Amino acid sequence: MSIINIRQGSLVLVDAAKVQSRGAIYVAQARIRQMMKWIWMILGIAIANPVLYLISVGIGLGGLIDKSVGSAGVDGVKYLTFLAPALLAQAAIQGTMDETVFPTLEGFKWHKTFYSMNSTPLTGTQISYGIFLTALFRAFYTVVLYFIVMWLFGAVNSPRAWLAIPTAIFAGASFGALMQALAGRLEDENIFFVVLGRFVMMPLFMFSGTFFPLTSMPFFLQWIGWISPLWHATELGRHLTYGHEVSPTMVWVHFIFLGIMLVAGLFFSARIFTKRLAK
Repeated sequence: MSIINIRQGSLVLVDAAKVQSRGAIYVAQARIRQMMKWIWMILGIAIANPVLYLISVGIGLGGLIDKSVGSAGVDGVKYLTFLAPALLAQAAIQGTMDETVFPTLEGFKWHKTFYSMNSTPLTGTQISYGIFLTALFRAFYTVVLYFIVMWLFGAVNSPRAWLAIPTAIFAGASFGALMQALAGRLEDENIFFVVLGRFVMMPLFMFSGTFFPLTSMPFFLQWIGWISPLWHATELGRHLTYGHEVSPTMVWVHFIFLGIMLVAGLFFSARIFTKRLAK
């Protein structure tokens, strides 16, 4: 069989024009189908995490805090209500980071699947966007399940609290896009995970106003929160779920900060993927 006949046969099976126009969707579809093999485990973890966090910290530790501060509460509400929006945002950020960093390393280094994908009409930009869309899918169901658990635990006090769902997903998308671009540049990931866990994720979790108001920290440490997507998402989430006071100007600042992260992450991710696959 000649090469020409093989080429003509492949065009019958694969619509190159559709791949070129919808490539990112096809990449995401393939990733989601692979994810479905472990769907019950994934859903179990997505439900267990908020239940355990809210019981242990929100109710357990929170009960002691509520007794110590009296009727004033923390920020005027029960500690569980104060804590829950931060955990919601953290779940979105952690989920999108995992679903962008690990597939990127797998595609470029561990299994090198991106190179075989790039040998088709798929471009580096489409591959990067496809991985990102998969991360959004994971963030969506993670946040929705987390919010349902929050509601069942009585941590939601506002009729507009559901808006914390897209806000948390937006924050996760912003951080995930930036981490995807960073992962795309990695040649050796050994030290990367140590630095990421100890010097990025842990400080963000501890110093972003998650467990206590950011203003209660020493001023020279508050800058960690200012540059943290978790703090920006937490402030918005608390504003939406129980009416935490945020000025209109700061609402815009929070969204603009997260928006810049998202745009920059997507831009550099597509550029890095394309450049690396062209080598």
